[in-house]
Amino acid sequence: MLNTMIDAHVQCLQNLKAIEPALERAGDMLLACLLGGGKIMICGNGGSASDAQHFAAEIVGRFERERRAYPAVALSTDTSILTAVGNDYGYDEVFARQVDGLGRPGDVLIGISTSGHSENVIRAIRRGKSLGMKTVGLLGKDGGALKPLVDQAIVVGSDTTARIQETHIFILHYWAWQIESGLPQTRGEQV
Repeated sequence: MLNTMIDAHVQCLQNLKAIEPALERAGDMLLACLLGGGKIMICGNGGSASDAQHFAAEIVGRFERERRAYPAVALSTDTSILTAVGNDYGYDEVFARQVDGLGRPGDVLIGISTSGHSENVIRAIRRGKSLGMKTVGLLGKDGGALKPLVDQAIVVGSDTTARIQETHIFILHYWAWQIESGLPQTRGEQV
């Protein structure tokens, strides 16, 4: 079984070569957002929520080099907001309500969904677009309902959630590298 899982993992990563231009466009969008004074917002459920938090940490903290902090917010982290909005408006609104309060034109919203059908992510993307935000979908399977809604869809064409998630974290690391490569160096920094 181990060899089968490794082969499937490697195949998902190999398939990224065919969508390199889309990956680059999304990374360029994220970099332009930060350089223009905007912020990156990320949302997803379960493992995708963990990926959202991980990516926000790479942007606010650092990925591979010392640099100033840039703004990124994972919308899955504030339990008080999640439970209040979930209770008062329903779980489908937990991300969209945060986008209402925090999103601005010039910001980018990344929606992560292995199925492409997460209703709370769909609503957040729609709300972000209505506010003039750019949107990226980090998706799986065939992209689902989210694929046609986002400005840039990145679809990992696998039916296995674990392989999709493994590939998503690779993509997020690639974007973190792409962003850091395009950011201005700070005095005394060594690359």
